[in-house]
Amino acid sequence: MATVLIRARLARARRLPAGESQPHGGFSLLELLLAMGLGLLFCGVVLQALLGEGRNAQRFSRLLRERANQDRALALIRADLQRATAVAADPERHGSVCGLAGRTAVLQLSTPEGMVTYSVGAAPSGIWQGRVLIRCGPAFGLHGQVAAGTAFQSRVVIDGLAASATPWQGCRPLLAAGDAAAAVDLNRSARLPFSACLDPGAQLVALRLEQQFTAGGGSAQRIVSEAVAGAG
Repeated sequence: MATVLIRARLARARRLPAGESQPHGGFSLLELLLAMGLGLLFCGVVLQALLGEGRNAQRFSRLLRERANQDRALALIRADLQRATAVAADPERHGSVCGLAGRTAVLQLSTPEGMVTYSVGAAPSGIWQGRVLIRCGPAFGLHGQVAAGTAFQSRVVIDGLAASATPWQGCRPLLAAGDAAAAVDLNRSARLPFSACLDPGAQLVALRLEQQFTAGGGSAQRIVSEAVAGAG
């Protein structure tokens, strides 16, 4: 903008009549204010664009991190399912060795070590965000294998689960390989952020995890992962 003003003044100087001297002085106050205002406007637009890019990068980074957390949680559940000899169709009936503390039991697996329970509810302490998925089962050793003879422990598998989950409609499509029509919604978990349904005949279990978070001052974002695994 300053370049345009300079060129305009030079053009006026060239149009001066013969014998008339060029007036002394720089830009007028109005010209300086106009140039400064346009410069500030341009800087504001650039700053807003940079802030928007920063928020998008933050949201994308959070998305990748939480997606990886969901993948690890589902991998743990699949590993327990592979060791299980049966899946309980009524998780609430058997309770939990660790106690539920007001949480809802969603998935119970009969394993050689005992009954492993996955439940959803409030976080046990303030270090966790939102609702959590908790596993009550035997501890794992240094090499990721179940440590034989250890006492059952209650541990948070993943936090940040959606406070108000989207009703799950994906159970039967995931169990298409089995008898989807006979699928059992385990403890009415389709309304929970951790959902599980069972094909009793094939002992196939369809799983859904749903998290919700707000990053970068934007709107709430939901992350959903689904998986299918069989017992034994």
